[in-house]
This record gives sequence, structure tokens and C-alpha cells, in this order.
Amino acid sequence: MDFESFFAGQLEDLRKEGNYRVFADIERRNGSFPHATRFTENGEQSVTVWCSNDYLGMGQHPKVVAAMKEAIDRCGAGAGGTRNISGTNHYHVLLEQELADLHGKESALLFTSGYVSNWAALGTLASKIPGCIVFSDALNHASMIEGIRHSKAARVIWKHNDVADLRAKLAAADPKAPKLIAFESVYSMDGDIAPIKEICDVADEFGAMTYLDEVHGVGLYGPRGGGIAEREGLMHRLTVIEGTLGKAFGVMGGYIAASTALCDFVRSFASGFIFTTALPPALAAGALASIQHLKQSQFERLRHQDRVAKFRQGLNAIGVPYLPNPSHIVPVMVGDPTKCKWLSDLLLDNYGIYVQPINYPTVPKKTERLRITPSPVHDDGAMADMLHALSDLWSHCALSRAVA
Repeated sequence: MDFESFFAGQLEDLRKEGNYRVFADIERRNGSFPHATRFTENGEQSVTVWCSNDYLGMGQHPKVVAAMKEAIDRCGAGAGGTRNISGTNHYHVLLEQELADLHGKESALLFTSGYVSNWAALGTLASKIPGCIVFSDALNHASMIEGIRHSKAARVIWKHNDVADLRAKLAAADPKAPKLIAFESVYSMDGDIAPIKEICDVADEFGAMTYLDEVHGVGLYGPRGGGIAEREGLMHRLTVIEGTLGKAFGVMGGYIAASTALCDFVRSFASGFIFTTALPPALAAGALASIQHLKQSQFERLRHQDRVAKFRQGLNAIGVPYLPNPSHIVPVMVGDPTKCKWLSDLLLDNYGIYVQPINYPTVPKKTERLRITPSPVHDDGAMADMLHALSDLWSHCALSRAVA
């Protein structure tokens, strides 16, 4: 087989479909983000980033930056090993205690990313609990799907956010089999929110464990940033809450929060935890500072909600269609992969605005979109520039406008 020709052919197919991904080479500017520098063959370009998952701008918060610098000075660069072999730094211990407190749980366990925490925790729980059946929401993240698949446990897919379908599938399963319901709070592409209370009610009825991915909720919702479950007073009803340190908290890493026994169980059996180098102490220190700040401060969350609402009002005024939802994510719908990529390129090249096109397989075909994430650091000037650019391009590309 001519492997190189095979690789080249597959990549060319992606290009023809408009689904080939190109990385924007940018350098974030500490203290002035969302403004960044883009590096191109023709030189540098000043850009404004509108698609970052650093939802609250905590990646440049002075407390976070200072904590990371101090940790570097105290501990050096790396952790020096796996958590089991010399790699557990005191910052890890403090951070896990802080995360357990954030979610009202007995314990927490750190991972190198949110992807790994889902893959390792779900994979371990589902494979090690004898006869476990996993009931997975149809739109769960790839990390959850891969973890469940890796476990080789029986799995049942239920219709997205459809509690009646979940209940019917639970009722049809072996009543003696252990059951685990896996779902998300905020779904990152459409921005819709799960009916957590109703899912917990059904879980209680059938004696099922609940595993909630709060990756796009932590830091952003709840009086202390514990996520949607905290906002709705439901954290105590969830068996496992999983989250990330790389989005609203602005740093890097993933975690689960649960009972002491469950976290210790995952710690003891999850290969994705046991056999990987621990997070650098500086990352743990930065995340710790971020969480502690957001537990006390409402400013970032309130400013964030204000920016999202104002941006939606601006889209309504110019008739650019977006998918309405109750969260902070603004999916501007295009519906064509080539046009979506073209719009993204024009925004970047002609207007200095960076929004990554979201095409298949991240979203279903014909639902291609620009996933826009307004943040507290997008001021009125940046917002006016963005709305002006979108209005210009909607006319230039002859795209349909929404009717007010």
C-alpha cells in the first residue's frame, strides 16, 4: 500500500468538503486579551479573538499569573513524575481540596486535561463495575464516548436531553444491572442545558449513578462558580461531577469530584491517571488561585452575562441568525462548510477578527457555524467591530438574514 498517497488523498477529500482544519498561529497578549498577534507568511497582524474557551479571561488575571510565577520560583517547571512516583506536589493536594469544596463533595482527583478525566473516569467506572450499563446522552462529548467505548461495558444511547426516552430505556434494561447515566450540563456546540433535576429523579427511581460533565459550566454559573448544578442546587444529587481547569478557570487540566471512595477507586485503577506525568505545579497553583478568586467574585460572571446579552441584541439588530439557547455560547449558523470556512477566512484576513469555523464532524453536516464566545474582556468597541464585520460579510456572501 502507498501510505503517503492514502494520507494525501484523505486530506484532499477534507479540503474539497471544506472540513480541513487550519491552525491560526496566534500569540495571546497578557493584559490586553482578547487582542492577540497573528503570525503569517506576510508578517504579523493584530487580531481580536472571538472563539476562545477562556470564557472569563482568567488566563491573564493578575492573581493567576502571579500564583504561577511564584510556583515556578518555588518548585521549578515540572512535577517530576507521576502522582504515584514523586509527582504529587503540595499544590496538587491543595487544588483537589479546593475542587472538592467547590462542588460540595468529599474528594476530587486531578487529571492532565478534561478529555483525559472523562476518558479515564468513565472508562474505569464502567469497566470495573461488574455488569454496568452506561446510558449516554446522544450528544455527549467525544471524550465521554471514547471512555465508555474503551470500557467495553454495555451502552445505551438516549435521545439528547429527552428524559422520557432515558426513562424508557432504563425501564427496558435488566433491573438488577448496575446503571450509570452520563450527560453534560452545557452542550458546547448548541449551548443548550440539560434538565439535571429530572435526570436525577429518573436516576433515583432506577438506582442509577449519575456522571455530569460540567466542563462548560464551571466558573460561569452558580454563586461560587460550581456550575449549572450549583446554580440549581443539585450538586448533592450527582454521583460524579467532572470539570476542566482549561476553560473558565483559564489554565489547564481536568478533574472529577465525588465521594472519597469513588475518587480513590479511580485513582487506584485508571491507567490514564496512574501512568501519566502529573500537572506541573505552576498550573495547579494558577488553577487554585483562579478557583479561589471566582468563588468570591461575582464581577466576572455578571460582566460575562452582560456581554453575551448585548452581543445577541446586536445580532438581532443586523439580522444575523444564531441558535438561541440559555447559555453563554452564541452559534452563528451558516449551514455550509465551504461558506463557513470562507467567512472565517474573510473575518481574519480582512477584519482582524478570529473565529474558528465549526464544521463536520464536530457538528452535523448542514449545521456548520461560527461558534462565538463573548467574554468580559470584549469591550463595546470590539463588539461594534465584530457586528459591523458580520453585517458586511452577510451582505457580501448573500446569506439569509433573520427576520426581526
